Amino acid sequence: MSLETYKTATTSVPVHPLLAGRWSPRGFDAAHAVGDGQLRALLEAARWAPSANNSQPWRFLVARRGEEAFARLLDVLNPGNRTWAETAGALVLVAAETADETGRARPWALYDTGQAVAALAVQAQAEGLSVHQMGGFDAAAAREGFGLGDGLTPVVVVAVGRLDTAAELPEPLAARERAPRTRHPLDTLLLPAAPGPEQRAA
Repeated sequence: MSLETYKTATTSVPVHPLLAGRWSPRGFDAAHAVGDGQLRALLEAARWAPSANNSQPWRFLVARRGEEAFARLLDVLNPGNRTWAETAGALVLVAAETADETGRARPWALYDTGQAVAALAVQAQAEGLSVHQMGGFDAAAAREGFGLGDGLTPVVVVAVGRLDTAAELPEPLAARERAPRTRHPLDTLLLPAAPGPEQRAA
């Protein structure tokens, strides 16, 4: 059984194969270059994500392996992420515009930006690519190093590339790469419909 097949989610009911097959590898093909068309497709998928009042608060800084910006973006990652993210074909710094042009707060900007990244991840799966989203990075260093304004909040760095199941990873990352995917049972994620105020007062 291949690692890709091994990592396919075992779901309680059938879901779309793009969702069941999506996972977050650390083993990327260091010889693979992400094509212009593929990158554009990922960003286009993100562009069409839903957002509050169609505010579209997401912003993307894209750097390909070999570019100077890639090295600088790699430097803001936590050391544990740096060890494997250097082989990704591209790194994408995702930021949310948390205030509009008048300075008024956009309270749903982070949620909306997460939806855009989810769309990007599914499109990557359709393109035969993989992504790994990283919260382990120095947001302040990213803000300063890339000149992000006060209205932009760095949210995540996304590694994009082609999966290499034979990539050598240090432990414990190698063990994580081989481990089956797990999720909490669906029933444990459902909130009960608690009685309303009138019922509680009765």
